[in-house]
Amino acid sequence: MNIIDREFHELVNEIKGLREKELYYKIRKAFDLIPLQTKKSCMNFFNKFNYWGKLDIDNGIYEEIELKGKALFEHINDFIWLYNRLMDYRSKKTLFAILSNWYRYDFKTTSQTKEYLFDSYFDLDILKCGKDEVIVDLGAFTGDTVLSYINNYGKDCYKKIYCYEITPDIFKILQENLKEYKNIDFRLKGIGDRKEKMFLSECTASSSANTLGSEEGIEVSMTTLDDDIDEPLTLIKADIEGFEQKAIIGAKNHIFNNHPKLLISVYHNNEDLWKIPKMINNISDNYKFYLRYKSSPIYPTEITLIAI
Repeated sequence: MNIIDREFHELVNEIKGLREKELYYKIRKAFDLIPLQTKKSCMNFFNKFNYWGKLDIDNGIYEEIELKGKALFEHINDFIWLYNRLMDYRSKKTLFAILSNWYRYDFKTTSQTKEYLFDSYFDLDILKCGKDEVIVDLGAFTGDTVLSYINNYGKDCYKKIYCYEITPDIFKILQENLKEYKNIDFRLKGIGDRKEKMFLSECTASSSANTLGSEEGIEVSMTTLDDDIDEPLTLIKADIEGFEQKAIIGAKNHIFNNHPKLLISVYHNNEDLWKIPKMINNISDNYKFYLRYKSSPIYPTEITLIAI
């Protein structure tokens, strides 16, 4: 057992020894000890995005801490399951760093595990790509991920790329940014677990965080990858603001039959981190899992599950 194994198991054993209310107050105590400016930064960040709950110390609102504590209390065994399935030291330390940050406001370990060497999604040590790749980019935004892929692997290192984006104005920018590249299929629609109509909910903080809902607005056609693409897929990237679980359900035939490489964002709520690997494992139990993250060490987001 190495040092990270020991530290991880010490952490989870401590958490498992607490009742839910005790766990909440442990996290609250750790939060109370961080500098005021850091508290304000956390509040501004959590309240800007509707993912993890509200945090407003001036008005006694600690929903974000309550939800985080609840996730640790109810799912610590699921996090243990994930830890035991991770394939390398960096991934295991990354998971430990995330949970230690949630529980202790540990910024030191998240600083150590933040990804600096590679671009988002494309860890060249573990993600090998060739000229016959058929790629799906869910949440293609302005084409930044496709351009990063081409920069890392080359213009000839794919057969076809499907780009899905739900925001019309962003979709036009996406098409313009990638117009010089061959075999790019642009699709102005959302991907989920069924065919339906939804409506665009624009995020004031960032258009990259636009989401879907049932309220009136710009209508968005939803479909599934299994329904929308007939040919075999070799790589699926998904960063779709909390719809990742639904996208996996709607791509289960591709995942089972084609075993595509999966690059999935697992940070848009408190359950994706453990639940999405379990969903993938339930579809096909021979995937190997890795974790990388590339955001502020204060609260780790931009967490990617790499499943190969």
